[in-house]
Amino acid sequence: MIVHLLVPHLFDFDVSDPSPFADLCLERLERLLSRGRWQPAAPVSPEVWLCRAFAVACQQDWPIAPLTLTLDGGLPGEAYWLRADPIHLQLERDRVRLVDSTVFEVSPTEAIALTDTLNRHFAEEGLAFHPMRPDRWYLRLPAVPRLKTRLITEVIGRDVDAFHPTGEDALRWQRRLTEIQMMLHEHPVNLRREAQGHPPINSVWLWGGGQQVPVPRPAFGAVYARDILSLALARAAGVPGRMLPASAREFLADAQEEGEVLVVLDRLRGAAQYRDVEGWRAGLVALEADWFAPLEAALSAKRLEGLVVIPVPAPAQVQARASDLRRFWRRRRPFPAWAASIQGG
Repeated sequence: MIVHLLVPHLFDFDVSDPSPFADLCLERLERLLSRGRWQPAAPVSPEVWLCRAFAVACQQDWPIAPLTLTLDGGLPGEAYWLRADPIHLQLERDRVRLVDSTVFEVSPTEAIALTDTLNRHFAEEGLAFHPMRPDRWYLRLPAVPRLKTRLITEVIGRDVDAFHPTGEDALRWQRRLTEIQMMLHEHPVNLRREAQGHPPINSVWLWGGGQQVPVPRPAFGAVYARDILSLALARAAGVPGRMLPASAREFLADAQEEGEVLVVLDRLRGAAQYRDVEGWRAGLVALEADWFAPLEAALSAKRLEGLVVIPVPAPAQVQARASDLRRFWRRRRPFPAWAASIQGG
């Protein structure tokens, strides 16, 4: 079995500030990086990497909305769909920062109440919001818009002004977003949330638009992930999509697949997006203990045929086989040195 490890944000923090890297003990990961074989790769987001790995073409956007809608129990049909995820826009001194629903809770009752208000307002325009999950909303459009959006994962924790939609219909949609924000601002749901000390859901982020398309069967025989897009792509392609086990030890004990398997380790994502240094460091240490060390040991013992570490959006990936681990003359370089090499191009 060859295991492909997709590890977003592995090299995310700038090495010019040594504090995020200080005293990290990542011996097994460093051994893989030092003795494996490096190859150049496209510096893309995890979502783009996944779509390309499953041979899903970009429409105006990468069509993430119809893919995840299906996994959430919806029927895309031939319509054009956008993700319209509930967000909190946090007004700061010189910017408006996007805070996503991974850091605050939305109840099913709140989601239904908010989208009911939006649906009444936009009914005559043929727009329909579907809160398939409290934290994942969808927008069905009556026609294909001339609109290109930005992935929400590119914007989380950042100033939204640099990431507005573009295209011939962009101004119309910006006006609609302004209307949405005005309606949500004084909504009873948000008044209650603020009274209870919770962030108000004062906007939505439109992204991942597209129409449903067939997804060909990939090289992977199975996908292990918590990430909704990874599991949605697996389902659309007709390959087993399984929830990520707690550790590689459980994965190795249960996995029966032969050939190639994709494992998505997205534990670092939230901390990296919100620039949470301690959270990112803790996540790295946990990945070393739970995944890198057991997989490196399994590779060394030839229980695995190969291991591929894909640290998107880094412009490179590393492949290792058991024979590579025996290249003792390749000294183990510390993790900060690898981060500096990656960031320096």
